[in-house]
Amino acid sequence: MKKYSVATYFYFIIPSLIGVFLFMTPILTEEGWKVPIAILANVLAGIVAPIISYFTIGMFAISAIGALIAKFIPRKNAKEPSMLDTLFYVNWFWTITRIIGLAFASMVVFNFGPSAINNENTGGLLMDPNEGLVTFLFTIFLFAGFLLPFLTNFGLLEFFGTMMVKIMRPLFKSPGRSSIDALTSWVGDGTIGVLMTSKQYEMGNYTKKEAAIIATSFSVVSITFCIVVLDTVHLARYFIPYYLTVVLCGIVLAIIMPRIYPLAKKEDTYIDGTPVDYSREKLPEGYNSVSHGLENALAVAHANRDPRQFFKDGSRNVIDLWVGVAPIVMAFGTIALMLAEFTSIFAILGKPFEPILTVLGLPEAAEAAQTMVVGFADMFLPSILGAGIESEVTRFVIAVVSVSQLIYMSEVGGLILGTKIPLKFLDLVVLFILRTLISLPIAALVGHLLF
Repeated sequence: MKKYSVATYFYFIIPSLIGVFLFMTPILTEEGWKVPIAILANVLAGIVAPIISYFTIGMFAISAIGALIAKFIPRKNAKEPSMLDTLFYVNWFWTITRIIGLAFASMVVFNFGPSAINNENTGGLLMDPNEGLVTFLFTIFLFAGFLLPFLTNFGLLEFFGTMMVKIMRPLFKSPGRSSIDALTSWVGDGTIGVLMTSKQYEMGNYTKKEAAIIATSFSVVSITFCIVVLDTVHLARYFIPYYLTVVLCGIVLAIIMPRIYPLAKKEDTYIDGTPVDYSREKLPEGYNSVSHGLENALAVAHANRDPRQFFKDGSRNVIDLWVGVAPIVMAFGTIALMLAEFTSIFAILGKPFEPILTVLGLPEAAEAAQTMVVGFADMFLPSILGAGIESEVTRFVIAVVSVSQLIYMSEVGGLILGTKIPLKFLDLVVLFILRTLISLPIAALVGHLLF
């Protein structure tokens, strides 16, 4: 094993421990268990609430106008894109989506345009300065993006990735390092997991298939949100069996989904087009998983000793998220919420689930059917619509399935579309339906045993 200085060991251990604390250590607050990153974001959100909407509009304007201007200015060097190139040289679809995001946000903040857009349950819900998802994303992106290098730049992923590959690769068809993504999402928040997966993909650590698998299998909602969902359907006393059922569904889905369409059909190549390299995960002769993981971690820590690189990477993460991702969430999220609020499309789409729910022995199947699909718009809608159902077993199933579906256009789904992770809108639709169909019988079985 190559020898490293004591200082390099500290560069690996101390920043990695800070990253684990910030992203993966739940702390009990008045609002429930939260990781420090989320606590910091909430505190800042409260401070900047009076101005956050205007700051958001400003960033959306930079995003949209910059993309439009880039359409008429040729790139200087397409092979080695600068940060500005990455931010603004996007295709027409994403340029138009950014403009739509800016238009929707402007209508809400300055109170003009169709009421369907600036309604408190559509665009107003996303842009609420105190509790809106889009405005909160600006604060969570600030801390998560800037501090993410604590998890990614100092060897933590290499250390645990080498040891976890024997579990993650055969079970979930993903690299060992994805175990950190999974833990960050489960303990912290799904949006942080998507952010982390996207950055690992861009850095060449995940293939297209691996990034798609990890983003749609491990970027689950936090424990805190699970508590909120269960409380909404008036079943808070069943939290332990409920959460164990969510975990069971999550594991089963993470095993099945990578082996079927559309994830199974994704290219197993890195972002630069090179094929997957499994030799990265092989143990050299004379090493075990711990010693090889430690050597890999120390090599990365040694290469990232310059603090300027930390600030450069962190700042780039934040700007990329503010300019490239947040407007996409606003555009897709608002459209999805308008469909849920002002059309019967989800009630119609939910009809095929009525006989399935009946076969599974769930009372009030007709009332519960639309909750199986409305979660595609927003993760909280199923529990709100299902709260009035009398049957406890049906409410339990709705609560489990709504969390297991994972693809919510107002959050994780919109976020994925805003990143470079190779998943299209239709992929997300198919994944949402499949996750619903697979988790539904599991939830129903446990529900019948429990009630």
